[in-house]
Amino acid sequence: MARSSKKPVAIDTHLLRKIFKAKYANRPIETYSRRSTIIPEMVGKIFAVHNGHKFLQVLITEDMVWHKLGEFSQTRKFPVRKDETVK
Repeated sequence: MARSSKKPVAIDTHLLRKIFKAKYANRPIETYSRRSTIIPEMVGKIFAVHNGHKFLQVLITEDMVWHKLGEFSQTRKFPVRKDETVK
């Protein structure tokens, strides 16, 4: 199912202000807004996206455009099981 052309791009205004303010800065842009859509102006920038516990750094590439920021910041930590029958 395709996205409706009537819907606007969902990006928080405070995040948009941070993007244009930090245009030439080399620091990561910290954000809690996981629901914001990645737009072409974000390509090449580093974002520190909060996953509920800490900030994870995400480098935005062209393939990520029109996806959400939260898709690239994992919230779950999967258990690592050691083999019990190591011989």
